[in-house]
This record gives sequence, structure tokens and C-alpha cells, in this order.
Amino acid sequence: MKFINVGFGNMVAVDRVVALASPDSAPIKRLIQDAKDAGRTIDVSCGRRTRAVIITDSDHVILSAIQTETIANRLDSGESGDGTEEDDE
Repeated sequence: MKFINVGFGNMVAVDRVVALASPDSAPIKRLIQDAKDAGRTIDVSCGRRTRAVIITDSDHVILSAIQTETIANRLDSGESGDGTEEDDE
């Protein structure tokens, strides 16, 4: 199982990621609020501004302080985010 760093040492399983979005649009803001109300939000921004929203296959919404493009690059390249490549098992 591969993981990517989504900020401050927090990791997300690559296989569980369904979508990656910017938090600026109204539909995403509603999605975040609905997830907060249902208790499905995981905030890994450590008090910083949310710059990326990760939606998982379990309908959890992960809020990250890292830019959407940075996380997308980590997903594409298979990097863990700490500069080391992950090995396939």
C-alpha cells in the first residue's frame, strides 16, 4: 500500500483517494460543511488555511494546507512527499 504526505507528517493511502479539489468553489464548501456535520471530516491543516480537499472512497473529506497541485504531483509521481520514492510490494 502506498501513502503520500498531505502535510505535517500526515499520510493518506493513495488507493483510497477518489478526488482532489480546491476549497474555493461553493459546491466544495457545501461538501465540506456536510462532511463536518456528519463527522466525516479529517482536518490535517494544523490550524493553517485549507488549500486542498481530498475526498476518499469512504466519503471522508480530508482538509490539507498543501496546494492541490503539489498533492497531485505526489500522486502522479508516487513520491511519499519526503523526497523518497515508494517501493511496490
